[in-house]
Amino acid sequence: MIHPEHVVRLPNDIGGQESPVFSRSDHEMAPWEKRCHALADVLDLRKIINTEEKRKGVEALGESLIGKLSYYERWIVTFANISFTKGFFAPSELAEKMAEVEARFSNDAVA
Repeated sequence: MIHPEHVVRLPNDIGGQESPVFSRSDHEMAPWEKRCHALADVLDLRKIINTEEKRKGVEALGESLIGKLSYYERWIVTFANISFTKGFFAPSELAEKMAEVEARFSNDAVA
């Protein structure tokens, strides 16, 4: 017989739990969210990261991280983790590129 304490729920498995209050209102997607969604489509179309890998990657983030990140932030972190695992680039390379882009936008704001 399976005992409940032997079964571990995945972060997205909320069946039977009390639901927190949430807003059902739509919101305008931010530009970065639109780009993230487009990136997901391209990664899937090019067979780089598929929907199943993305789903498993989000679940692997764990309950506490999932609770802290927004919907598209979960996707971005998952895409990065999968890219590191597949050897597309290293975390240090991503950090360098992010610093480069941030500097570019900072310089644009000053000019």
